[in-house]
Amino acid sequence: MSNNTFGRLLRVTTFGESHGPAIGCVVDGCPPGLAIAPEEFRHDLDRRATGKTRHTSARREADEIEILSGVYEGRTTGTPIALLIRNTDARSKDYGSIAEQFRPGHADYSYWQKYGLRDPRGGGRSSARETTMRVAAGVIAKKWLAERHGVRVRGFMSQIGEIFPNGYDLGVVEDNPFFWPDAAQVAELEAFMDALRKSGDSVGARVDVIADNVPPGWGEPIYGKLDGELAAALMSINAVKGVEIGDGFAAVAARGSEHRDEMSRTGFASNHAGGILGGISTGQQLHCSTAFKPTSSLRLPGRGLDVHGNEVEVITTGRHDPCVGIRATPICEAMVALVLMDQALRHRAQCGDVGEVTPRIPAGDADG
Repeated sequence: MSNNTFGRLLRVTTFGESHGPAIGCVVDGCPPGLAIAPEEFRHDLDRRATGKTRHTSARREADEIEILSGVYEGRTTGTPIALLIRNTDARSKDYGSIAEQFRPGHADYSYWQKYGLRDPRGGGRSSARETTMRVAAGVIAKKWLAERHGVRVRGFMSQIGEIFPNGYDLGVVEDNPFFWPDAAQVAELEAFMDALRKSGDSVGARVDVIADNVPPGWGEPIYGKLDGELAAALMSINAVKGVEIGDGFAAVAARGSEHRDEMSRTGFASNHAGGILGGISTGQQLHCSTAFKPTSSLRLPGRGLDVHGNEVEVITTGRHDPCVGIRATPICEAMVALVLMDQALRHRAQCGDVGEVTPRIPAGDADG
Protein backbone atom coordinates (compact mmCIF):
# COMPACT_ATOMS: atom_id res chain seq x y z
CA MET A 1 0.00 0.00 0.00
CA SER A 2 1.24 3.48 -0.82
CA ASN A 3 1.64 6.02 1.97
CA ASN A 4 2.39 9.52 0.75
CA THR A 5 0.02 11.42 3.05
CA PHE A 6 0.94 12.75 6.48
CA GLY A 7 -1.21 14.11 9.33
CA ARG A 8 -4.77 13.79 10.66
CA LEU A 9 -6.65 17.12 10.57
CA LEU A 10 -3.84 18.86 8.72
CA ARG A 11 -3.03 16.46 5.91
CA VAL A 12 -0.06 16.85 3.58
CA THR A 13 0.33 14.73 0.46
CA THR A 14 3.53 15.06 -1.58
CA PHE A 15 4.12 13.79 -5.10
CA GLY A 16 6.77 13.78 -7.81
CA GLU A 17 10.25 12.41 -8.46
CA SER A 18 13.72 13.91 -8.51
CA HIS A 19 13.96 14.07 -12.31
CA GLY A 20 10.27 14.22 -13.19
CA PRO A 21 8.62 17.32 -14.69
CA ALA A 22 7.61 18.68 -11.28
CA ILE A 23 7.20 18.02 -7.59
CA GLY A 24 4.23 19.13 -5.54
CA CYS A 25 2.06 18.79 -2.49
CA VAL A 26 -1.52 19.23 -1.35
CA VAL A 27 -2.08 20.74 2.09
CA ASP A 28 -5.60 19.92 3.27
CA GLY A 29 -7.11 21.14 6.53
CA CYS A 30 -5.53 24.56 6.87
CA PRO A 31 -8.11 26.88 8.43
CA PRO A 32 -9.40 29.74 6.26
CA GLY A 33 -8.16 33.28 6.52
CA LEU A 34 -4.40 32.76 6.77
CA ALA A 35 -2.61 35.33 4.63
CA ILE A 36 -0.08 33.63 2.36
CA ALA A 37 1.72 34.71 -0.82
CA PRO A 38 4.17 32.92 -3.15
CA GLU A 39 7.09 35.10 -2.06
CA GLU A 40 6.70 33.91 1.55
CA PHE A 41 7.98 30.48 0.54
CA ARG A 42 11.23 31.86 -0.85
CA HIS A 43 13.26 32.12 2.36
CA ASP A 44 12.85 28.54 3.57
CA LEU A 45 13.11 27.07 0.07
CA ASP A 46 16.42 28.89 -0.38
CA ARG A 47 17.63 27.58 2.98
CA ARG A 48 17.02 24.01 1.78
CA ALA A 49 18.21 24.51 -1.80
CA THR A 50 21.26 22.95 -3.41
CA GLY A 51 23.88 24.85 -5.36
CA LYS A 52 24.09 27.72 -2.87
CA THR A 53 27.54 26.79 -1.53
CA ARG A 54 30.36 24.46 -2.56
CA HIS A 55 29.43 22.16 0.32
CA THR A 56 26.15 20.95 -1.21
CA SER A 57 25.09 19.33 -4.47
CA ALA A 58 25.80 21.45 -7.56
CA ARG A 59 22.24 20.98 -8.82
CA ARG A 60 20.61 24.41 -9.17
CA GLU A 61 16.83 24.46 -9.10
CA ALA A 62 14.88 27.71 -9.24
CA ASP A 63 12.25 26.31 -6.84
CA GLU A 64 9.60 28.78 -7.98
CA ILE A 65 6.42 27.97 -6.09
CA GLU A 66 3.06 27.91 -7.87
CA ILE A 67 -0.10 28.09 -5.75
CA LEU A 68 -2.72 26.24 -7.78
CA SER A 69 -5.65 26.22 -5.36
CA GLY A 70 -6.82 26.94 -1.84
CA VAL A 71 -5.80 30.61 -1.78
CA TYR A 72 -7.98 33.50 -2.96
CA GLU A 73 -6.89 37.12 -2.91
CA GLY A 74 -3.94 36.22 -0.72
CA ARG A 75 -5.81 34.24 1.96
CA THR A 76 -6.43 30.56 2.50
CA THR A 77 -10.00 29.52 1.78
CA GLY A 78 -10.14 26.36 3.90
CA THR A 79 -10.03 24.17 0.79
CA PRO A 80 -7.04 22.05 -0.30
CA ILE A 81 -3.93 24.13 -1.03
CA ALA A 82 -2.09 22.71 -4.04
CA LEU A 83 1.55 23.75 -4.44
CA LEU A 84 3.79 22.95 -7.40
CA ILE A 85 7.48 23.41 -8.24
CA ARG A 86 8.78 22.52 -11.68
CA ASN A 87 12.13 20.74 -11.97
CA THR A 88 14.46 22.73 -14.22
CA ASP A 89 17.97 21.31 -13.64
CA ALA A 90 17.68 17.52 -13.72
CA ARG A 91 20.61 15.75 -15.40
CA SER A 92 19.39 12.21 -15.94
CA LYS A 93 22.32 11.14 -18.13
CA ASP A 94 24.48 10.95 -15.00
CA TYR A 95 22.55 7.83 -13.99
CA GLY A 96 22.68 5.89 -17.26
CA SER A 97 25.60 3.71 -16.20
CA ILE A 98 23.95 2.66 -12.92
CA ALA A 99 20.34 2.34 -14.08
CA GLU A 100 20.44 -1.43 -13.47
CA GLN A 101 22.76 -1.33 -10.47
CA PHE A 102 21.95 -1.13 -6.78
CA ARG A 103 24.05 1.48 -5.03
CA PRO A 104 25.19 0.21 -1.61
CA GLY A 105 23.49 2.06 1.22
CA HIS A 106 20.85 3.56 -1.08
CA ALA A 107 17.15 2.79 -1.49
CA ASP A 108 17.68 1.30 -4.97
CA TYR A 109 17.60 -2.31 -3.78
CA SER A 110 14.68 -1.99 -1.36
CA TYR A 111 12.53 -0.05 -3.85
CA TRP A 112 13.23 -2.71 -6.50
CA GLN A 113 12.30 -5.54 -4.13
CA LYS A 114 9.06 -3.80 -3.12
CA TYR A 115 7.78 -2.49 -6.45
CA GLY A 116 9.55 -4.68 -9.01
CA LEU A 117 10.82 -1.59 -10.80
CA ARG A 118 12.16 1.87 -9.95
CA ASP A 119 13.00 5.25 -11.39
CA PRO A 120 16.83 5.32 -11.34
CA ARG A 121 17.13 9.01 -12.23
CA GLY A 122 18.46 10.80 -9.19
CA GLY A 123 16.88 8.29 -6.84
CA GLY A 124 13.37 8.95 -8.11
CA ARG A 125 10.89 9.19 -5.26
CA SER A 126 13.53 8.32 -2.65
CA SER A 127 15.54 11.44 -3.48
CA ALA A 128 15.84 14.31 -1.00
CA ARG A 129 14.29 16.43 -3.77
CA GLU A 130 10.94 15.30 -2.34
CA THR A 131 11.64 17.19 0.87
CA THR A 132 11.34 20.50 -0.99
CA MET A 133 7.57 20.20 -0.76
CA ARG A 134 7.69 19.35 2.94
CA VAL A 135 9.52 22.64 3.45
CA ALA A 136 6.87 24.44 1.38
CA ALA A 137 4.07 22.93 3.46
CA GLY A 138 6.02 23.80 6.58
CA VAL A 139 5.98 27.48 5.63
CA ILE A 140 2.20 27.43 6.01
CA ALA A 141 2.37 25.61 9.34
CA LYS A 142 5.06 27.91 10.75
CA LYS A 143 3.06 31.00 9.90
CA TRP A 144 -0.19 29.63 11.33
CA LEU A 145 1.53 28.55 14.55
CA ALA A 146 3.20 31.94 14.97
CA GLU A 147 0.04 33.94 14.33
CA ARG A 148 -2.40 31.79 16.30
CA HIS A 149 -0.24 30.63 19.20
CA GLY A 150 3.01 32.60 19.14
CA VAL A 151 4.95 29.38 18.53
CA ARG A 152 8.40 29.78 17.00
CA VAL A 153 10.18 26.80 15.42
CA ARG A 154 13.95 27.02 14.92
CA GLY A 155 16.67 24.55 14.02
CA PHE A 156 20.44 24.29 13.94
CA MET A 157 23.15 21.75 13.23
CA SER A 158 24.55 20.36 16.47
CA GLN A 159 27.11 17.89 15.10
CA ILE A 160 28.88 17.12 11.83
CA GLY A 161 31.08 14.05 11.87
CA GLU A 162 32.98 14.29 15.15
CA ILE A 163 32.76 18.09 15.39
CA PHE A 164 30.49 19.66 18.01
CA PRO A 165 29.70 23.33 18.66
CA ASN A 166 31.85 24.98 21.31
CA GLY A 167 29.08 27.47 22.00
CA TYR A 168 25.41 27.97 21.20
CA ASP A 169 24.27 31.29 19.77
CA LEU A 170 21.12 30.85 17.68
CA GLY A 171 21.55 34.42 16.48
CA VAL A 172 24.37 33.34 14.13
CA VAL A 173 22.74 30.20 12.73
CA GLU A 174 21.39 31.96 9.63
CA ASP A 175 24.74 33.66 8.94
CA ASN A 176 26.63 30.55 7.80
CA PRO A 177 25.92 27.71 5.33
CA PHE A 178 25.97 25.05 8.05
CA PHE A 179 23.27 26.50 10.33
CA TRP A 180 26.00 26.25 12.97
CA PRO A 181 25.49 27.98 16.34
CA ASP A 182 29.16 28.93 16.87
CA ALA A 183 30.49 31.48 14.38
CA ALA A 184 34.09 30.92 15.50
CA GLN A 185 34.03 27.37 14.11
CA VAL A 186 32.75 28.10 10.61
CA ALA A 187 36.26 28.25 9.11
CA GLU A 188 37.03 24.86 10.66
CA LEU A 189 33.88 23.40 9.12
CA GLU A 190 34.73 24.90 5.72
CA ALA A 191 38.16 23.25 5.78
CA PHE A 192 36.70 19.95 6.96
CA MET A 193 34.12 19.88 4.17
CA ASP A 194 36.66 20.91 1.51
CA ALA A 195 38.89 17.99 2.47
CA LEU A 196 35.93 15.62 2.56
CA ARG A 197 34.73 16.67 -0.87
CA LYS A 198 38.19 16.18 -2.38
CA SER A 199 38.37 12.69 -0.90
CA GLY A 200 35.07 11.73 -2.56
CA ASP A 201 33.61 10.57 0.74
CA SER A 202 30.71 11.80 2.90
CA VAL A 203 29.82 12.32 6.56
CA GLY A 204 26.79 12.27 8.83
CA ALA A 205 25.27 15.05 10.91
CA ARG A 206 22.89 15.87 13.72
CA VAL A 207 20.20 18.56 13.54
CA ASP A 208 18.36 19.96 16.56
CA VAL A 209 14.96 21.67 16.44
CA ILE A 210 13.43 23.71 19.25
CA ALA A 211 9.94 25.15 19.47
CA ASP A 212 9.18 27.98 21.88
CA ASN A 213 5.78 28.97 23.31
CA VAL A 214 4.13 25.61 22.67
CA PRO A 215 1.21 25.64 25.14
CA PRO A 216 0.63 22.73 27.52
CA GLY A 217 -1.88 20.14 26.41
CA TRP A 218 -0.93 19.26 22.83
CA GLY A 219 -0.66 15.53 22.15
CA GLU A 220 -3.08 12.59 22.07
CA PRO A 221 -2.30 9.61 24.33
CA ILE A 222 -1.92 6.82 23.74
CA TYR A 223 -1.17 6.31 20.06
CA GLY A 224 -1.07 9.94 19.01
CA LYS A 225 1.48 11.14 21.54
CA LEU A 226 3.24 14.34 20.56
CA ASP A 227 6.71 12.84 20.88
CA GLY A 228 5.64 9.72 19.01
CA GLU A 229 4.36 11.72 16.06
CA LEU A 230 7.42 13.98 16.07
CA ALA A 231 9.65 10.91 15.96
CA ALA A 232 7.67 9.38 13.10
CA ALA A 233 7.69 12.64 11.14
CA LEU A 234 11.42 13.17 11.52
CA MET A 235 12.21 9.51 10.81
CA SER A 236 10.35 9.84 7.49
CA ILE A 237 13.00 12.27 6.20
CA ASN A 238 15.56 10.77 3.82
CA ALA A 239 18.77 9.47 5.48
CA VAL A 240 17.47 9.81 9.05
CA LYS A 241 18.52 6.94 11.30
CA GLY A 242 17.64 8.22 14.75
CA VAL A 243 15.52 10.74 16.69
CA GLU A 244 15.82 11.91 20.28
CA ILE A 245 13.37 13.93 22.37
CA GLY A 246 14.94 15.97 25.16
CA ASP A 247 17.93 14.12 26.61
CA GLY A 248 17.04 11.09 24.51
CA PHE A 249 19.39 8.13 24.93
CA ALA A 250 21.44 10.01 27.53
CA ALA A 251 18.56 9.25 29.91
CA VAL A 252 19.78 5.65 30.05
CA ALA A 253 22.80 6.65 32.15
CA ALA A 254 20.95 9.19 34.31
CA ARG A 255 19.44 8.71 37.74
CA GLY A 256 15.75 9.40 38.22
CA SER A 257 16.57 11.96 40.87
CA GLU A 258 18.52 14.04 38.37
CA HIS A 259 16.48 13.37 35.23
CA ARG A 260 13.04 14.28 36.57
CA ASP A 261 12.11 17.88 35.83
CA GLU A 262 11.16 19.23 39.24
CA MET A 263 8.50 21.92 39.48
CA SER A 264 7.80 24.95 41.60
CA ARG A 265 5.54 27.98 41.34
CA THR A 266 8.36 29.83 39.60
CA GLY A 267 8.88 27.19 36.94
CA PHE A 268 10.51 23.93 35.95
CA ALA A 269 14.00 23.34 37.32
CA SER A 270 15.15 21.52 34.17
CA ASN A 271 13.95 20.25 30.81
CA HIS A 272 15.37 16.77 30.37
CA ALA A 273 12.02 15.62 28.92
CA GLY A 274 12.26 18.05 26.02
CA GLY A 275 8.96 19.73 26.81
CA ILE A 276 6.82 16.58 26.63
CA LEU A 277 5.49 14.36 29.43
CA GLY A 278 3.11 11.47 28.85
CA GLY A 279 3.03 12.37 25.18
CA ILE A 280 1.59 15.83 25.97
CA SER A 281 3.35 19.19 25.80
CA THR A 282 4.17 20.79 29.16
CA GLY A 283 4.56 24.38 28.05
CA GLN A 284 8.35 24.16 28.17
CA GLN A 285 10.58 24.54 25.15
CA LEU A 286 10.15 21.55 22.86
CA HIS A 287 13.51 20.02 21.89
CA CYS A 288 14.25 17.17 19.50
CA SER A 289 17.36 15.94 17.68
CA THR A 290 17.69 14.04 14.41
CA ALA A 291 20.63 11.92 13.22
CA PHE A 292 21.49 11.79 9.50
CA LYS A 293 23.64 9.04 8.05
CA PRO A 294 26.45 9.83 5.57
CA THR A 295 25.39 10.18 1.95
CA SER A 296 25.59 6.78 0.24
CA SER A 297 26.06 8.11 -3.32
CA LEU A 298 29.85 8.42 -3.62
CA ARG A 299 32.58 8.78 -6.23
CA LEU A 300 34.48 6.08 -4.35
CA PRO A 301 33.89 2.60 -5.82
CA GLY A 302 31.82 0.22 -3.75
CA ARG A 303 30.58 -3.35 -4.07
CA GLY A 304 27.00 -3.83 -5.20
CA LEU A 305 24.67 -5.96 -7.28
CA ASP A 306 22.79 -5.41 -10.52
CA VAL A 307 19.17 -6.31 -11.20
CA HIS A 308 20.27 -9.75 -12.45
CA GLY A 309 22.09 -10.57 -9.21
CA ASN A 310 25.59 -10.09 -10.59
CA GLU A 311 28.26 -8.53 -8.41
CA VAL A 312 29.37 -5.14 -9.76
CA GLU A 313 31.55 -2.20 -8.80
CA VAL A 314 29.37 0.86 -8.31
CA ILE A 315 30.63 4.42 -8.81
CA THR A 316 28.15 7.29 -8.64
CA THR A 317 28.95 10.23 -10.90
CA GLY A 318 25.91 12.45 -10.34
CA ARG A 319 25.70 15.61 -8.24
CA HIS A 320 25.38 14.77 -4.56
CA ASP A 321 25.75 16.25 -1.09
CA PRO A 322 28.86 15.26 0.88
CA CYS A 323 26.70 15.85 3.97
CA VAL A 324 22.92 15.79 3.66
CA GLY A 325 22.63 17.28 7.12
CA ILE A 326 23.81 20.67 5.86
CA ARG A 327 20.48 21.26 4.11
CA ALA A 328 18.37 19.35 6.63
CA THR A 329 17.68 22.10 9.17
CA PRO A 330 14.69 23.65 7.32
CA ILE A 331 13.37 20.16 6.54
CA CYS A 332 13.38 19.17 10.21
CA GLU A 333 11.81 22.50 11.15
CA ALA A 334 9.04 21.92 8.62
CA MET A 335 8.19 18.45 9.91
CA VAL A 336 8.09 19.67 13.51
CA ALA A 337 5.86 22.60 12.52
CA LEU A 338 3.47 20.35 10.59
CA VAL A 339 3.13 17.98 13.55
CA LEU A 340 2.53 20.87 15.94
CA MET A 341 -0.13 22.47 13.73
CA ASP A 342 -1.91 19.15 13.28
CA GLN A 343 -1.82 18.51 17.03
CA ALA A 344 -3.04 22.05 17.76
CA LEU A 345 -6.06 21.56 15.51
CA ARG A 346 -6.82 18.18 17.07
CA HIS A 347 -6.48 19.57 20.60
CA ARG A 348 -8.89 22.37 19.75
CA ALA A 349 -11.37 19.88 18.30
CA GLN A 350 -11.47 17.65 21.39
CA CYS A 351 -10.43 19.84 24.30
CA GLY A 352 -11.17 23.37 23.17
CA ASP A 353 -13.71 23.82 25.97
CA VAL A 354 -11.40 22.60 28.74
CA GLY A 355 -10.54 25.47 31.05
CA GLU A 356 -7.30 26.04 32.91
CA VAL A 357 -8.00 24.21 36.18
CA THR A 358 -4.48 24.74 37.51
CA PRO A 359 -2.28 27.75 36.72
CA ARG A 360 0.37 26.98 34.13
CA ILE A 361 3.86 26.35 35.42
CA PRO A 362 6.24 28.91 33.89
CA ALA A 363 8.90 27.44 31.62
CA GLY A 364 11.50 28.78 34.05
CA ASP A 365 15.20 29.12 33.34
CA ALA A 366 15.57 25.55 32.10
CA ASP A 367 14.91 26.44 28.45
CA GLY A 368 17.64 27.84 26.24
